[in-house]
Amino acid sequence: MTNYIWITTQKEMFHRYPDAPNEVSFLKNEHRHIFKFRVSIEIYTDDRDIEFIMFKREVDKILDDLNKNLEHKSCEMISDYINDKLIKTYLDRKIIIEVSEDGENGSLKEYENR
Repeated sequence: MTNYIWITTQKEMFHRYPDAPNEVSFLKNEHRHIFKFRVSIEIYTDDRDIEFIMFKREVDKILDDLNKNLEHKSCEMISDYINDKLIKTYLDRKIIIEVSEDGENGSLKEYENR
């Protein structure tokens, strides 16, 4: 059995999709979303192995840094970015990251990090 804690957060961010197909060519221009996140991380004990509020603050800081240079990143790329930053602190833990645009469409990625 694998145990996880999870946090949710959201952030207004602007990105673009330079290679968008003609049918959705408007996505080539920078546009706004409220990106919504759910980040789950493996825990080893049942007594605050990772504290929720501290973990959420860490994820929010990662998102603040990412927002300075979001450019053309997709939900999947954003997920990879978050994971790459978290594994520097939380070695050898499974992480599950959901990223959505406005809570409508998004991605879910599971990382083994082993």
